[in-house]
Parts: sequence; C-alpha cells; structure tokens
Amino acid sequence: MEERFLTTKHVVLMGMFGALGAVLMLFEIPLPFLAPSFYGLDFSEVPVLVGTFIMGPMAGVIMEAVKILVKLVLKPTSTGFVGEFANFVMSCAMVVPAGLIYHRKKTKKVAMISLAVGTIIMAGASIVMNALVMIPFYSNFMPLDTIIAMGAAINPAISNVWTFALICVGPFNVVKGICVSFVTALVYKRISIVIHNIGNDGARRRKTSV
Repeated sequence: MEERFLTTKHVVLMGMFGALGAVLMLFEIPLPFLAPSFYGLDFSEVPVLVGTFIMGPMAGVIMEAVKILVKLVLKPTSTGFVGEFANFVMSCAMVVPAGLIYHRKKTKKVAMISLAVGTIIMAGASIVMNALVMIPFYSNFMPLDTIIAMGAAINPAISNVWTFALICVGPFNVVKGICVSFVTALVYKRISIVIHNIGNDGARRRKTSV
C-alpha cells in the first residue's frame, strides 16, 4: 500500500492540490450576519477534498500540511502560527472523516454523507478550537470584552467565550462546510476523470513501448 500511495503521480497531485488550496486560502469572504469580520469563508478545502477522494485520507492530511506551508510562503503568519495551526486541525477534521467514509464505498450517496459528516465534525472542532485556543489568543491583541461585544452585536445571546463559539463560530463553519461541499460535489467527478485518464494514458504508452 505504501508503494502504491507514494507514487510520483500522487506526490505531484498532493503538491498541486495543496498549493492550490494555499492560494484559495488567501481569498476570504466575510459573513457579517454570522460572525465578526475577522472570520472569513474560503474554499481552500475544495482541492484538498478532491485529492482526498482520489487518493485517500492520508493524502488529505499531507495536502493540508502542504497548504499551510505554501500559504506561509505566500503570506507570512499574523497570528504567531496559531491561526495556521487551528486551520490545519479544523480542515483535517472535515477532510479525514470525509475521506475515510467515501473510501469505504465510492458512490454519489456516500460522497454526500461523507461531506455532511465532515462538515459536522469540522463545526464541532471549530467550536472547541476557538473557545480554547483562538479567542484566548486574539484577546492578546483585542480585549476579550470587545470580541464578545462584536458577537453580541450579531446575536444578543452571546455573553462569553463559549456562547461566542457556539453561536457564531459553529454556524459559520457549518455554512462554510456546506459551501465547500457543494463546490466539491460539482467539480470532483470532472477532475477525477481527467486525472484517471492521465494515469491510463501513461500506462497505455508504457504498454505500447514494450
């Protein structure tokens, strides 16, 4: 299995999908009706999910690591690497379960289930990571009361770190997961066919040369 996984084709694909994810990570869309402006929706998980569905969950973790490393080259950290670490953990929380489920049975229905499960797990991970890591970290640069007040301006039920994470961060990541899943479902089959054809063409050329 290790030999089949670490093929030249897979290494190239993991690098390519990870780098594409890093570029997409730079473009964020704020959702002010769900969370304060320092949270932005991006589609960096789309190429990683496509690669995970093609190559498996182990490849997904590697692509997430490549994504973060390339992003740091393109745009240095502004959070002392805490933001990048949190992104890696939360992204893996979606990508790995989705990949594990899909690789048990590769059907369209299972793909949808895997993306839904991945979205739920990512949202749960985002609540914990933000409550325990991200929000306490950002409180070093912005008073915690100000952060909570920004959340309360969106939903008055927010009164502390955990309600902020539950009411703002959780739903935000559910919406992000739905958007990422929708785009992944649109493009996966087309990209998968192209990649498999590349491999088949190479195999045919080798067979012909022999």
